Formats: sequence, C-alpha cells, structure tokens
Amino acid sequence: MTTSSAPPRRSGLKVLNQISTKNIKGDLFGGVTAAIVALPLALAFGVASGAGASAGLWGAVLVGLFAALFGGTPSLISEPTGPMTVVITAVIASLTARNPETGLAMAFTVVMLAGLLQIAFGFLKLGRYITQMPYTVISGFMSGIGIILVVLQIGPFLGQAIPKGGVIGTLNALPQLLNNTRPSEVTLAVITLAILWLTPAAVKKIAPPQLIALVVGTLLSLTVLTGGAEEIRRIGELASGFPQLRVPYFELDDLRVMLVDSAVLGMLGCIDALLTAVIADSITRTEHDSNKELIGQGLGNLVSGLFGGLPGAGATMGTVVNIQAGGRSALSGISRALILMLVILAFKDLASQIPQAVLAGIALKVGVDIVDWGFLKRAHLISIKGALIMYLVILLTVLVDLIAAVGIGVFIANILTIDKMSSLQVKSVKSISTGDGELMLPEDERALLDQGKGQVLLFQLNGAMIFGVAKAIGREHNAISDCKAVIFDLSEVSHLGVTAALAVENAVEEAIEKGRQVFVVGAAGTTERRLEKLGLYKRLPAERTSISRFEALRQAVSGLS
Repeated sequence: MTTSSAPPRRSGLKVLNQISTKNIKGDLFGGVTAAIVALPLALAFGVASGAGASAGLWGAVLVGLFAALFGGTPSLISEPTGPMTVVITAVIASLTARNPETGLAMAFTVVMLAGLLQIAFGFLKLGRYITQMPYTVISGFMSGIGIILVVLQIGPFLGQAIPKGGVIGTLNALPQLLNNTRPSEVTLAVITLAILWLTPAAVKKIAPPQLIALVVGTLLSLTVLTGGAEEIRRIGELASGFPQLRVPYFELDDLRVMLVDSAVLGMLGCIDALLTAVIADSITRTEHDSNKELIGQGLGNLVSGLFGGLPGAGATMGTVVNIQAGGRSALSGISRALILMLVILAFKDLASQIPQAVLAGIALKVGVDIVDWGFLKRAHLISIKGALIMYLVILLTVLVDLIAAVGIGVFIANILTIDKMSSLQVKSVKSISTGDGELMLPEDERALLDQGKGQVLLFQLNGAMIFGVAKAIGREHNAISDCKAVIFDLSEVSHLGVTAALAVENAVEEAIEKGRQVFVVGAAGTTERRLEKLGLYKRLPAERTSISRFEALRQAVSGLS
C-alpha cells in the first residue's frame, strides 16, 4: 500500500482493518522483523508479571492478531508493553495475595473487563478524548511506570525472585537481596545490558539487540557459566499446544477492586495505543481511526484474557521496526502474530532454557527507556509548575497508586490551566463610559459615549467566557456608580459558559432593579441561544436586544435628556 501526502477520507466504520495485498513483500518482512523484536520482550514481560513466559507469548500473539484484524491503524503492532506489564503485575500480586488459589484467574478476568471497557470506548466514539491529557501528567506517569519496572527487576537481576510488596517491598528487601546475590546470574544480566546498550547501529540493522542478548545469554548459561554452586534459574517448561480457555471468574468481595483495576488497565491501554498510533501516522503520513483502534485493542485484550495471555497495547518499538522494515498494512501485524504462534508451538523446548536473569536485564532496559529522560532534563526550564506536577505524578505512581497519580495530576494541571485562562480572560471584561477608553470603537460610537458625559456605560466581553471570568463580570458591574444606562456588548464573545451566562444575567437584573436603561446587543449563535434559554430576553423589550451597538448607544444617550 503506497502512502499519500494527504490523509485518506473515511466513509464509515469497516469491520476489518486495512488489509492490503499491494505490499505483500514489505508487510511480510515487517511482520518477521516485528516478531523477532517481540519474542524476547514477550518472554521478559511474562516472567516479570508473575503469570509466566507463556502468558507473555500468547498475549503477544492474541492481542497483536486481533488488534491487527479489527483495529484502525494499519501499521500498528500491538503486544504486551512495559506500562501494561507494570499494571498487570500489581493486579496479579494483589489478587493472588488475597486469594492464592483463584487470584490468577481473577487477574485474567480483569484483562477481559479492560478489553470490554476499551470496546465500549470505541463504540461510544471517545477515542479523540482519551489522549487529551496534560503532557506533564503523561510524562510523569510513564516515567513512574518505568521506575517501577526497573525496581521490580532488581531481584531477578541479582538472581532471586521478586520480593512481595511491589516497589516498597523490593526496596525494604534490598539488603537481603544484595547479601544473597548469585554471581553467575548477575554476570548474565550485566552482559545482557551491555549488549542492549553497546550493540553498534550497523549490527542493529541485521538483528535486534534483544534477540542477540537472548541468544548470547542463553548460550553462555549452557556453556561458560555452568557448574557453579547454585543452578541458574531458567524459564522452565512451557505448556504445549494452544492455551486453554479460561472462564471469567470473580468473587463479590473482590469485584470492586477488579473493576477499578480493569479501568486503570483499560485506560492505560487506550492511551498507550493511541499515542503509538499517532507516531505511526507521523511516519507513514496516514491517519488512523481512533475509535476503531480502541475496538481492535479491546477485542485483543478480551481474547488474550480468555486464553490466559497478558494485556497489551500499541508498542512503539514494534511499530517503528515494522514500518522501517516495510510494513504498511494490517497484513504485517497478522503475519507477525502467526510467526510468533509458530515459534511458540515448534520451539518451546528451546525457550525453556532461557535464563531469567537475561529476561530481567531486557525488562530493566525497557524500564529505563520508558522514563521520559528528555522532558525530565528540561521540564523545569519550560515551566516550574509543570515540572512540579510531573515530579508529583512520578512519586505518586511509584509510591502510592496509579489511579491517584493520574487523577491528582490531571486535577492540579486543570486547576492551574483554568486559573491561567481565567486570568487572561479577565482582561477581556472591560467597561468604559467615555470615548477615550481602552476599547477599540469607531469614531461615531466614541462621540456618542462622550455625549453621555459618563452616564452611559459600555460593558464589553471578548473571546471565550469560561466560568473563571464570572467573578470579573460581577466585579466590573459592581464598580458601576451613577450611570443611567448600561449596554452589555456581546458581539465579540466566541463562547459563553453557563457560569458566565448566569453572571451576565445577574448583572442585567441588578441594573434593571436600580432603574437603569439596559441593552444587551451583539449576541449570536450559541451565545444568543443560551441567553434565550435563561429567559434573559423576556426581561427586556425587543428594541433593546435586537439592535446594533451604535443604535443602543444612540438610544441610551437620547434617553438621558
């Protein structure tokens, strides 16, 4: 499929994604390349989550396949990602701690519920609203998730299991982890990181560093690093054949927690996928369908949960690799999923020999990459308040709760934004009673104001009148002293919010009660309709609302004599 300079027009919601046979070679090569990149990451995320390597692999297959079939971004590659893995890890740890026998089944039910939520978002056409979140909050949230992923890999990196209690539990157990370090596994993890960081660009074009680290680490563990006092921990045997269907399971006592977890997982998946879709658009010069993409992502997560796979979302690394290798249509994502499925079914015995320390090194590198280092370095230079919000979100994400981090971050950011916008809009609420005032008026209108000798007040609003300017409207109106006529000029108002409209209504009523001539002119469109619904025009005769500003000034001056 060739790219065009202009985004394609969409005539309606189609069932399948854009699957094309015009670029078979590029799509197949993109699918193979993306599968090679996905394999080590899926294994690493599966082990890191506590659900097992098989869960990571089947999550990569099922989420990727259904998102490619039914999504709205042709070149997007979907699979378990670092942020999604961090959330599902916490979900699994929490539910299995409460219910050791059924916790994992409930965790997969959470994945299904998250998928259903994403499908609902898609059908409700909420796609364009999902990513309308302050960048300081997104950056802080993602950086916090990256830190969590790094901290959770400390145990496996040192040759031990992840301590209970998440980040806090790992930090508390750090002295014990250091005392029980296994040198051979630390060596494997360090070699893995060295390969990931130091692989030359020329070599990366031939094979992804993750795959190289996986192969080299496994070979070293089977040859050079054998015969130590303690055996190297490995993935272990993978389940043979296709995964079994998992019936949704929940207990009433845990239902509220599961619904909250599914909401977090679903929202994070939406944000992750749509941000990656935007990146794909910028590279391919196409335009994705946000709502359709959410439906595809939801179907992928629903099916993945039904078959014991990890949740996933659009993956930036896999998507970029796919596009660079020639992938343009959904055929690349489909071929990638089928190739991974073949690898799982045919080479499971080889995968069982992979050391967990190698996967810990890969996951740790992903965590480091998730942290928004570029923005962290310059956030304070752009905005001190924005930087403080970002740091707060990072701390809350790492030490408290993901929902609290996003909720508090968005709330504070919106409050600061509203305050800033209100401060700017307050300057657009002005009143003058002489022709030499601040307002830009034609000479004939200025002359009429001068004739009024301070007894005619022109009260003018400009731009978008949000609720933050209501106090300014009241303040300006309260400053009116001895005038006999007030003209409310709304001709330059682009939007009149409910609170601002009520403030205008109060000002008009107060002026009427004090026996002043009142004119409301210039209102049009939604502003006029809102005032009509408030019943404002019923309080004034038509000759004071359906006239021009000049005519209102003329009548006001004439009424003084």
